[in-house]
Amino acid sequence: MRYLKTTTTIQILKSTIGNPLTRKLLTGFGYCETCSKNRIEVALELYTGIRKDACFKCKLAEKTIRGILKTGSKAFGVDSEAFKDQFKNPSWRKGLANVLTGIAHFGIQRPFISGAPFLVVWDITYACNLKCKHCYASAGKSLEDELTTEEAKQVIDKLDRASVPIIAFSGGEPLVRKDIFKLTKYAYDKGIYVAVATNATLITKEKAREMKEAGIRFTQISLDGATAETHDSFRGINGVYEKTVQGIKNCVNEGFFVNIAATATKYNYEEIPKIIDLCEEFGVNWFMLYNFVPTGRGEFITKNDLTPSEREKVLNDLWQKLKGGGKVNVLSTAPQFARVALEAEVGKNEKTVPTHFANPSLSEKLVNLAEFIGGCGCGRFYCAIRPNGNIEPCVFFPLTVGNIKEDDFEELWINNPILKDLRNKDILEGKCSKCDYRYYCGGCRARAYGYTGNYLGPDPGCVKNAKIN
Repeated sequence: MRYLKTTTTIQILKSTIGNPLTRKLLTGFGYCETCSKNRIEVALELYTGIRKDACFKCKLAEKTIRGILKTGSKAFGVDSEAFKDQFKNPSWRKGLANVLTGIAHFGIQRPFISGAPFLVVWDITYACNLKCKHCYASAGKSLEDELTTEEAKQVIDKLDRASVPIIAFSGGEPLVRKDIFKLTKYAYDKGIYVAVATNATLITKEKAREMKEAGIRFTQISLDGATAETHDSFRGINGVYEKTVQGIKNCVNEGFFVNIAATATKYNYEEIPKIIDLCEEFGVNWFMLYNFVPTGRGEFITKNDLTPSEREKVLNDLWQKLKGGGKVNVLSTAPQFARVALEAEVGKNEKTVPTHFANPSLSEKLVNLAEFIGGCGCGRFYCAIRPNGNIEPCVFFPLTVGNIKEDDFEELWINNPILKDLRNKDILEGKCSKCDYRYYCGGCRARAYGYTGNYLGPDPGCVKNAKIN
């Protein structure tokens, strides 16, 4: 039996935004060559008053978008003027264009599929100043075929055209790439929200200011231990803990949105509560617990992966931290976190349902929206780009589905057969296929692929699959 029945809100969305006529209208919008932007983005600029004029078709699109926002604000009980105010932010406009394009192509389904990745994690270089034991990229030296500055700008143009709202520059260590600030500023100037995933050892006060001037607004910083001994052991070089901590403090002081990330293994999982305490002390915004996936150099410490029962304990501890009301928002890339939360809150009128990007508190009648958001988002909500332009479902999932230089990115996102498989929770295998929580969770597809070679197979990290380990 399903955990919850389809809500009235989902039915409203299907009958309004998701009806065949509206979907056909939205499909016809696309990119406007006259206004040099996605037509939905242009319509939103007209709607919010940012833009005063546009081509005839974009003006017509604005009337459609106005009606959709009116319907959406009623469905979710949000003030229409607050809606309008929110979409003065360019990355929010891209985000809505992305959502509506997804509905146009895929309809209202569980889980939701965006019209382009909401987030692209881009390994901009494999050069790195550290030697982390668990590095998914086996980073160290740059590749011979890494994209040039001009090629990288062309990639940003493609992502902008597809209305990708967020780019996270990663690596390797992105800050060692000489043109990184040219690229982050280029993306920022196009209205894209720019993040950087970094080890923070190079972030002095001066570097932090330079990063802010270059359009970076979000920093994800790896901290894999609450002590220098643990962190330095992970990072492969003695003395980096103090540099990392100072880099975190410099980012907080410069006003970045700061996310501290830790990968859970047998080396450090008992220190995770203390790492969260440090996050509180440093004044960061998020703590993100990463699900260990055996790829890259990580393959060599597979024996130090958590058992399903250890992972369950970690997620329950994480849940207690989240509900404890601290200043730091606690998240995890382990899709089982949503299932742990729902099991803990059975019978409550309002439930907190963790996702990769937020922990929304939803009333009983709206909790099924978490199925709409879905669990594992690889190839559905986000994707990865390697330094040479290869496209993969996520950074922990070394299965190339195309190349950003050679392929039509928008067409690939919509029609690639591997991505289609990953989006369909009804074709999962093993216990994941029958799990009541498969739309909230769906298991980590990268872990299934890393351990079994079958991306539709059961996730061996879940207690419900403990017998397959």
